[in-house]
Amino acid sequence: MFRRICLVAIALVGVFAGQSLAAEPVLKIETPMSPPNWALLQRELLRANAAACQEFYAKYFDERGFLLCVERWGGDDGPDDAIENCNEWPLLYALGGSELVRQMYEKAWEGHLRQYTLAKTTDVPMARDGMYYKEFPTQMDWMHNGEGLTVFNVSGLANPHDARFQARTRRYAGFYMNEDPGAPNYDPQYKIIKSLFNGSRGPLLRKATALDWAGDPIEVENRFKPAHGERTYQEMLDHFKDYNDILGDHPQNLRATTLAFNAFALTHEAKYKAWVLEYVDAWRERAAANGDILPSNIGLDGKIGGAAGGKWYGGVYGWGFSVTVPQTGDIAHRTRTQSGFSGFCNAFLLTGDDSYLAVWRRQIDAINAQRRMIDGRWMYPRMHGDQGWYDWQREPYAEHAQDMYLLSMRDDDAKRAPADPWLNYLRGAKPDYPETALRRDLALIRQRIAAMRQDDTTPDTRLADDPMKFNPASVKSLLELTLGAPEPGRGGNLLLARLRYFDPTLRRPGLPEDVAALVEKLSADEAVVTLVNVNQVVGRSVVIQGGAYGEHEIVSAGVAGARSAATPIAAPHLRVDLAPGCGTKLTLRMRRYANPPTLAWPWE
Repeated sequence: MFRRICLVAIALVGVFAGQSLAAEPVLKIETPMSPPNWALLQRELLRANAAACQEFYAKYFDERGFLLCVERWGGDDGPDDAIENCNEWPLLYALGGSELVRQMYEKAWEGHLRQYTLAKTTDVPMARDGMYYKEFPTQMDWMHNGEGLTVFNVSGLANPHDARFQARTRRYAGFYMNEDPGAPNYDPQYKIIKSLFNGSRGPLLRKATALDWAGDPIEVENRFKPAHGERTYQEMLDHFKDYNDILGDHPQNLRATTLAFNAFALTHEAKYKAWVLEYVDAWRERAAANGDILPSNIGLDGKIGGAAGGKWYGGVYGWGFSVTVPQTGDIAHRTRTQSGFSGFCNAFLLTGDDSYLAVWRRQIDAINAQRRMIDGRWMYPRMHGDQGWYDWQREPYAEHAQDMYLLSMRDDDAKRAPADPWLNYLRGAKPDYPETALRRDLALIRQRIAAMRQDDTTPDTRLADDPMKFNPASVKSLLELTLGAPEPGRGGNLLLARLRYFDPTLRRPGLPEDVAALVEKLSADEAVVTLVNVNQVVGRSVVIQGGAYGEHEIVSAGVAGARSAATPIAAPHLRVDLAPGCGTKLTLRMRRYANPPTLAWPWE
């Protein structure tokens, strides 16, 4: 077979993190490659996702971008749930999904902000003038704030140039940096966010009530089917009857650092990075002072347990927060301390300093060191109360261990991460994983659209979270296989990716039309990826970026089968020109976390 690989370096001038790029290489690939099954499945999955999202949008959103539902406030069903119906859509577009996907979720986001600014409560004090104020939740906890920002916090990867996005990015971060006098959420003396309830109207500095959490009275029986299973409004109140102790700081407030991270990646203004590190450093000190475990309450006096009777494990969503399920009488364990990982992750992305991951590493080890032999086997705790450790489970505590490993690529972190078929594939096992995972996501689209078509709710019998189970966007396999990225999940987390792609022809993010990519191996200083152009007639060009935010430098690129040595790159970007029907396997040597994170595109 005729094989030809031509590597040509040409000089381009661009801007990255305030510095010009010189001599950015271009790899010209002219090696025929018959489209592998995984490549055809990737292209079909991008197409099917877009078509399914279009049908979903047409059923559940109106011409204003409003969700067709009964607007409510609360932790059971509230504003955060409404926009979660577009979860994964910005990522779908950033992967290479159609422009229509971006247009739909941006319209939904604009409509959502307007809809829930107009929506008001009667009884709940913090939302009587609107559930949103200044286009942000007035006062709510960061489990729900984070869920409601799941779409926003990754939309900068799709369209960072939108003036509205840029203004909101600065404004939202400012709510937690005391730049808005009406939202004094942060205490710079003690370096705390002063309440579990916080937002654009500042912290709630009193005990919360069941009403604050459950929202206004509502007819339930024969009309709605709340996701938590409540049959009456009284049961909704009973669900939250113990959700009172919200004063002081909690690890889940570390999710607010994602707002400042995005503002830094957008502007590179030092103040945003400085605030993230100041706040995360304070939590690092608290963990060190508490036996390497993040306390779940910091009082307004800055002391561990200061608003929970001195108990480091106290407070709503704390280590000891176990409550009764009103419908069944069962005990539910509802700690949300695991949300704190986002802050240490964000600090690590900003600095590349492993000491931030070490905080989480030590916490995992400290909890698992409490294991007990129960009925002949080791059991591991998840909760801690007055009685000590409890809620014993068979598997070791491993919250966010996979994310930590993918950030650090340390062998010891790999041992902390639970078994996972994708990680096994990256280690050389499970060669059929790519095709299996892509077919799984295609099946999910079919199943969700089929179920959606059977949904007979009407806007006046529909809660905001009812359509969420039908949201067809299925991108887990695309994130793993094309970017080397775990799914960010709900909660407003950032995208942790080894690679990212841009279309230099259409000047947009994502894989260009007809191009597929398969990340086959990751190590601390290397990524192996196969690129293929499935179009047999038209050539395609793709830009590869190191990291979701350009944080990694590509040191060199080696082409499989090439007789010459790897081509020096020394830049965060590399352009690959793929001739019709051609492809290759690239070995990218990388220096990770060499650059400040940015939302800028390669040609800027």
